[in-house]
Amino acid sequence: MSLPAPSPTTAPLLADLTTLRVGGPVDAYVEATTEAELLDAVRAADDAGRPLLVLGGGSNVLVSDEGFAGVVVRDRRSGITVQAEDTCGGASVTAPAGQDWDELVQAAVENGWVGVEALSGIPGTVGAAPVQNIGAYGQEVSGVIATVRTWDRLEARVRTFAVGELQFGYRTSLLKRSMRGVPTADDPGAPWYPTPRYVVLEVGFQLRLGTLSAPVAYAELARRLGVEVGTRAPSADVRAAVLELRAGKGMLLDGAHGAEPGADHDRWSAGSFFTNPVLPADAADHLPQDAPRYPVRSATPETSTGPSLGAIDPTLVKTSAAWLIEHAGFGKGFGLAGDRSPARLSTKHTLALTNRGGATADDVVALAREVRDGVRQAYGIDLEPEPVLVGVSL
Repeated sequence: MSLPAPSPTTAPLLADLTTLRVGGPVDAYVEATTEAELLDAVRAADDAGRPLLVLGGGSNVLVSDEGFAGVVVRDRRSGITVQAEDTCGGASVTAPAGQDWDELVQAAVENGWVGVEALSGIPGTVGAAPVQNIGAYGQEVSGVIATVRTWDRLEARVRTFAVGELQFGYRTSLLKRSMRGVPTADDPGAPWYPTPRYVVLEVGFQLRLGTLSAPVAYAELARRLGVEVGTRAPSADVRAAVLELRAGKGMLLDGAHGAEPGADHDRWSAGSFFTNPVLPADAADHLPQDAPRYPVRSATPETSTGPSLGAIDPTLVKTSAAWLIEHAGFGKGFGLAGDRSPARLSTKHTLALTNRGGATADDVVALAREVRDGVRQAYGIDLEPEPVLVGVSL
């Protein structure tokens, strides 16, 4: 028996739904406030053969000025449920995909759930976290995920993945790879893009209990806290330090954490626009001597009872996209037309492409191409965009 379709609301511009504030109109727009509404909207779009874009916070997407000729579904669900909490097993917590991510981190710190404190301030929703395997300051969400409950668009059924089935890697997962419809043994390669084959419904987390953070794994954060790398600090202090660091780089949502809405155009961005390149160890030897080099750890947690660091892979080295961009000649605030450019690199951090007011998607893409091509020419490295590109490409 099919469920009644949720009532579509007036279709807004994608610029109104994304943190970059660019993007044209959509054909149809639905806000889902229950899982039933979300599933019905996704099924209706798929059954009709209409392109589908499921949005959470709109913080990791760049949509063309022509808009989206399909159905945009906004997941508006929220709520954090504690399934179990004891000193032996830690805290088992679930949240729907539409739940604001930073609100979950705040709740974790306040309740003594350890393992996401360094992921404070990351914009977006819980549903995007496992798709992207979000990470910052030495933590990745894969270290605390237990299960991800999804809607499988190919098989038209609910499907739950355990952490070991999600194939986590640096800023990727099985969920993200399913977006491209690459043929596999169990998927003929249908064009799911720009929404993955697996639409996240709910995420389950397993977090250790305590007031001290997971070991601080990032040197910049350790310096801010005044501790050694590998030691622990009060989780509340870690969260406060991360928010300060992110604010200093313009990497917080517009209007969040006390900032006046619209006042700081460095926050009109999609966050980090390029991922940090992961290179074979021998290729990293050809980088300039002063280029940053970081170990690459397995994204698969080593325990199932809380956050842990994966083993280091000696065959890979990660370097800094921001360093490459700046040393290829693109400084903070760079724009194709100087200070008149409506799209420019952040004045605080070269890894963010920002809308200075009135920018179009084409403006952002032109800037991204210029930066990507410049880094390629200088270092022979292709930077990969982190946001989902809808109707545009580099």
